[in-house]
Amino acid sequence: MRIYLFPVKLIERLKCTEIKVKPSKMTMMEFFGCTFIAFGPPFGLFVFTIMHDPLRIIVLIASGFFWLLSLLLSSILWFAVVPLREELAFGLVFSVVFQEIFRFFFYKLLRKADEGLQKVNQTEGPELHVAPRDITNKNIMAYVSGFGYGIICGAFSIINVLADMVGPGTIGIHGDSKYFFVATAFLTLCFIFLHIFWGVIFFHALDKKKYYMVALVVATHMLVSCLTLLNQRTVNRPEPLYLASILPAYFVMLAMGVIAFFTAGGSVENIKSAISCCKSSAKYEIE
Repeated sequence: MRIYLFPVKLIERLKCTEIKVKPSKMTMMEFFGCTFIAFGPPFGLFVFTIMHDPLRIIVLIASGFFWLLSLLLSSILWFAVVPLREELAFGLVFSVVFQEIFRFFFYKLLRKADEGLQKVNQTEGPELHVAPRDITNKNIMAYVSGFGYGIICGAFSIINVLADMVGPGTIGIHGDSKYFFVATAFLTLCFIFLHIFWGVIFFHALDKKKYYMVALVVATHMLVSCLTLLNQRTVNRPEPLYLASILPAYFVMLAMGVIAFFTAGGSVENIKSAISCCKSSAKYEIE
């Protein structure tokens, strides 16, 4: 055994010295790539469907606040139950339950606010800058509330991961999966869209008293959330199963999207007319 002796002044100088490493181009490309994967499509939806309307922005922020309240309660429960703190599935299940409970509370809040918004819109008129269809068409507010749920959920899911992506190093050096960042970005995008679809289906189901659709939303939310448990490494599973969680999650997302489309009043004729309009506009630009 060799013993190396260092001067005390040298050790103190090393302790006080801060080594600053600039992020490399590779890590910055990874950072921006995963950021655009997770938040690119939702940002486009925000710009074209929400940003121009102040009422929708208010509902968006309020729904995100309700999601934060659900996170707060699930965190308190996780902290209180000491024996199960190490079990990730325990916190996950109750987090889903609290999210759906607060989604119901936000639905009740919006429905109570509908009458007041209608009165304000009638008295103030166009000076309020509130589109009447935002009040009469309840699917719009359901979409915006689901969007707020999804954005804040996605931000909390990936913000710490994005901070680590900047560098100076990257994942995979010590044997971890190199697909962790990309898988996290795609799952974040999936959950954002799922919350949008779940919001539309959930609100419509409560309006029409179709409680089996409410159960469908809760069940699929629990299913997709539990699928993410496959991404952790265990003693019996040394490698995370990213495809086993991403592929079923996107299948559920597509199914929920179709259900939400028809729930909101969509039809096959609407799709055909939209495609025909795109074709006609393309021909007009060519001519």
